[in-house]
Amino acid sequence: MTPQQGAGLTSQKSRDRLVANLRNKGIQNERVLAAIAKVPRHLFVSEALSKRAYEDTALPIDAGQTISQPYIVARMTELVLAQENVTRVLEVGTGSGYQCAVLAELMDRVYSVERIKPLFKQAHRRLISELRYRNIRLRHTDGTWGWSESAPYEVILVTAAPDEVPQVLLEQLADRGRLIIPVGEYKTTQRLLLITRKGDRFHEQEIEKVQFVPMLKGQTK
Repeated sequence: MTPQQGAGLTSQKSRDRLVANLRNKGIQNERVLAAIAKVPRHLFVSEALSKRAYEDTALPIDAGQTISQPYIVARMTELVLAQENVTRVLEVGTGSGYQCAVLAELMDRVYSVERIKPLFKQAHRRLISELRYRNIRLRHTDGTWGWSESAPYEVILVTAAPDEVPQVLLEQLADRGRLIIPVGEYKTTQRLLLITRKGDRFHEQEIEKVQFVPMLKGQTK
């Protein structure tokens, strides 16, 4: 039995039930739903929480962070794919690595940055050593810096909420590139924004209300 197969409540049947739930909630992109069905979410949470891995809810991980609700992962991934021929994406906030894995099922190349060193190490082990993704590049760095060496990006997806959109991330977008980012203070109403670059101008669209952990500056050892 492989880690991807799992057992009991971590089985493919449990993933299929989650996919049916997401479809009922309005997720329509079949490629996204297939990626959700394939990625073993139970490997991205502690063993004690593995039986809850395929519930449509956020769950705690180390360092006071969370693994996002599957609906939010699917919704943001749908936004990534809303424009055709997207092949490269930057994720800001690797966290457990789950969103990164879903993106890796759909992209030629995924770049992902994480500021908390223990989370970076765990995600590297899961994604590279265990699941053997070869199209993921990870870096331990301040997420507000992005990853300038590999810019510009067709899409930047942010999984923590700043009070204001970081200018550096806007600058790392390609022309007609899109930034998907939650914005707002922690424990208040946050807005999930889709920001599209057109030359030196940026068009902002609110997608829905969300709740994410705050985006903090700096790196931890």
